[in-house]
Amino acid sequence: MRASVIQIAVDEGESVESRRRRAASMVRDQAGADLVVLPELWTTGAFAYEEFGQEAEPLEGPTYETMAKAASDAGVWLHAGSIPERDPEGPLYNTSLVFSPAGDLAAVYRKIHRFGFDKGEAVLMGAGAELVTVRLPSTTLGLGTCYDLRFPELFRGLVDAGAETLVVPAGWPERRRAHWTLLAQARAVENQSFVVACGTAGTHAGVPQAGHSIVVDPWGEVLAQAGAGEEVLTVEFDPGKVATTREQFPVLKDRVLGLQPPRRP
Repeated sequence: MRASVIQIAVDEGESVESRRRRAASMVRDQAGADLVVLPELWTTGAFAYEEFGQEAEPLEGPTYETMAKAASDAGVWLHAGSIPERDPEGPLYNTSLVFSPAGDLAAVYRKIHRFGFDKGEAVLMGAGAELVTVRLPSTTLGLGTCYDLRFPELFRGLVDAGAETLVVPAGWPERRRAHWTLLAQARAVENQSFVVACGTAGTHAGVPQAGHSIVVDPWGEVLAQAGAGEEVLTVEFDPGKVATTREQFPVLKDRVLGLQPPRRP
């Protein structure tokens, strides 16, 4: 399986429409890949809180239309990162879109864990409530977004739902880059899964981005990692390694906690 991780730069001064066109061009350049991934909130920047409301769009808005066509043009499965979605009947959401090689919408994931504590995304956006997996011909994707990476129970739930490759678009800050790499490897090892984590480059809202997108195998080995700037990270891996790893070292079969409700005294 060939995955292309597009670590696009999200810098102040570029319009959303310009970045949207640029991202579509980068996706089309990945024709021949099986999976292409964009980062979190790449249209606005994950820390550009004041732009969330200004640039929010309906689910099937301009980013949806542009990315659907790009996926179809390239003939790839496309995780189009996430957008600030405006639900006409509710709040804003940090919403990921996945498209098939035909350009059809295959999955929608609304980010469950919102970052910011008492400000930013945590107060401006609503929380999703559903775990989402997507079946590809050679693997099943489990979807998470940025801050979700800090919550192992989400990814264990995705594995229970059949996930073999965990895809995590993010707008992770440079000052916590060490956590980004550590957590990506931890989620891979504890779930015996591949992790494909896509960050942004550049600086927005005064926050330098970590970049360093990363692909990790089920043993925690880093298969490839980007630098700090804009680039496309391309890696080939064998999805069958998940089943082999889980068979040779069957840690998940020894789980006890979380499999059944606790006994009452």
